[in-house]
Amino acid sequence: MIGKLQGQIDYVGDGYVILSVSGVGYKVFTSEITSTTTTMITLWIETIVREDSFRLFGFSSLAGLELFNQLTTVSGVGPKVAMAIMGALKPDVLMSAIATGDAKTIATAPGVGKKVAEKIIVELKGKIGTGHWALGTSDDVNSVLPDLLSALESLGYRRADVAELSQKLVRENECADVGTLIKIALSEIKK
Repeated sequence: MIGKLQGQIDYVGDGYVILSVSGVGYKVFTSEITSTTTTMITLWIETIVREDSFRLFGFSSLAGLELFNQLTTVSGVGPKVAMAIMGALKPDVLMSAIATGDAKTIATAPGVGKKVAEKIIVELKGKIGTGHWALGTSDDVNSVLPDLLSALESLGYRRADVAELSQKLVRENECADVGTLIKIALSEIKK
C-alpha cells in the first residue's frame, strides 16, 4: 500500500489533487490543499481498496491521517463523511469538540447530522489525548468551551465560524469565566 507521496501538485479539483510524483500523476483526495503549488509537498496517504475502487486520501500530518482513520472506525462514517468533517473543522477544533461532547460543532460539517455527531463522540471520546493526535488542553479548560460556543451562537454567530476562535480564547485565558470570554470574543470578532 502507498503510505506517503512527495511531489508537485499539477491540478486542484473539488476535494482532490493530482500529485505528480516522478512523472506519474496520483489522484489524492484531500481537504487540506486549495491551490496549485510549484514547490514539493509531502502527503501522508491512507489507501482504501474496495471491490470497485482504489482511493488515496492525503494529509499533511500524521495526526490528520490518524484522526481520519479514527473517524472511519465509527459506524456510519465512511471516508467521504470523514473527509467532509475534516474539511469543515480543523483537527484541534474537531478533537476539542469530541473531548467536550460538543455534537453541535461536529454537526456543522456537511452530511453530518446530530446522531452521527453523537456517535462520533461516544466512540472516540476515550481515544482523544493518545497517539499522534493528542489534545493539549485540560478538562477544566474544556468545561468552559461549550458554554462560550452556545453563548456566541445565541448572539447570532455560526458555530463553525467561532469554534476555532473560542478554543484559542479558552486556551489563552484559562482562569476566565464565560462572561469575560464572551467580551474578549466579541472584541476579537470586531477586529
